[in-house]
Amino acid sequence: MTKMKLPALLTTAALMSMVTLWDAPLKTLSPQLVQASAAEMKDSTGLTAQQKIARVTQHKGQFGGGDELRRYFFGDLEPLGVQPGGAGMVVNLYNKANNTTFSYCATYDVVVAVKTGRVAQFPASEVK
Repeated sequence: MTKMKLPALLTTAALMSMVTLWDAPLKTLSPQLVQASAAEMKDSTGLTAQQKIARVTQHKGQFGGGDELRRYFFGDLEPLGVQPGGAGMVVNLYNKANNTTFSYCATYDVVVAVKTGRVAQFPASEVK
């Protein structure tokens, strides 16, 4: 039993160390390339921030709007709070880079409201 576990353990350790050290030479040789490629991956849509916000606002209330929101602002949304609305509850998400708050209903994957600034709670009429 232990003879079979040792090769598997060594193989796992070798694979983990290869994955961990994979991009180390690239980072040390040319850190600017790594930063540039990360910036390109983050914004591959070719749209400005205002155009993205306009598209999310235009598709407000339509199914799949949440997917669009996540695609455009992946990793940049900070939850501010939860409030009644949509199909039960909506989450208010703030984008610090663009100073915009989105109200998102996860049940139907739709954005129900968009406002400039940090909005902790939208009026009930906007998030129904």
